[in-house]
Amino acid sequence: MSNDSKKDRGWLGDDFALREVLGHFWWVALIAITLLVALLLPSISCFKRPSGAEVVIYAAQDQVYAEPILRDFERATGIKVKAVYDSEAVKTVGLANRLLAERSHPRCDLFWGNEEMRTRQLAAQSVFRETNGWAAFGYRSRRIVVNTNFVAAGRMPVPTSLLELTNDIWRGKVALGFPQFGTTATHFHALKQLWGEQGWLAWCRALAANRPFVVDGNSVVVKFVGRGEAWIGLTDSDDVFAGQREGLPVGMLPINEEQLLIPNTVGVIRGAPNPDPAQKLFEYLQRREVVDRLVAAKALEGAIPKADATAIRPDWDALLRDLETTIKQLNEIFLR
Repeated sequence: MSNDSKKDRGWLGDDFALREVLGHFWWVALIAITLLVALLLPSISCFKRPSGAEVVIYAAQDQVYAEPILRDFERATGIKVKAVYDSEAVKTVGLANRLLAERSHPRCDLFWGNEEMRTRQLAAQSVFRETNGWAAFGYRSRRIVVNTNFVAAGRMPVPTSLLELTNDIWRGKVALGFPQFGTTATHFHALKQLWGEQGWLAWCRALAANRPFVVDGNSVVVKFVGRGEAWIGLTDSDDVFAGQREGLPVGMLPINEEQLLIPNTVGVIRGAPNPDPAQKLFEYLQRREVVDRLVAAKALEGAIPKADATAIRPDWDALLRDLETTIKQLNEIFLR
């Protein structure tokens, strides 16, 4: 190639000259790259989902009642709620055992109980934080549910005491949940205190001998009674209300000194992975407006029991001390 042709190319056509010129202006390229990154960064970051606050709750309250309240809490606070619910048959007991198993490595932040005994058991075993660990809010009650086509219609006598359920007239006509689980267990433990051990054992054996339907939970009790398979049953007030909404011919007898008031409870787990969101949900569930929603849905009967409410008032410390012995006795009688 001639010298003239090389000259005609200028510096843009000369690789050596091009590199030399660009070398003097490296800072221009750096500024351009920096500006480009600054412009693109917001667009890139929008594809990365931010990790927001969350709280994990084990809920023994029925999902149909608990879930709308937890979703409203999410909308109000922006805190994501991960809820674990339990089965009807072993309600509360399954979650309580899970919390006990996880004490050394908590995976849950909050426990929403639907009865008091298991919450007190967990508190006694240091599952909840030391200060302001748990609280009760609202209440429902244990009740005798009857099929209104048989009992309330006068075709069968209305029992005035649970002791009468061992009579021949109720043979094969009584339904109850497994006495080892849920509110049925709490009720049976409280009755042992009320009647004394020997009287209670005699009643349990006579009841078991009277061929009751022992079923998977209180809602199933109401269905058995509503269908007429059983004429009478032991259940909770909220399950009777649910049966009535479904059009079942069921009603409940007035509460008396053999029945039990059952508060909801909420507790913050000791060493909770998300303590701040847990505290917010702990406070939220105790708000009067939340309790009023549960009352309106008939998951609860009221916010505060009347001072003169007739019901068993257990000695909880004594009940918990006797817990394992009572469970063993119930297993021997009803698990055959």
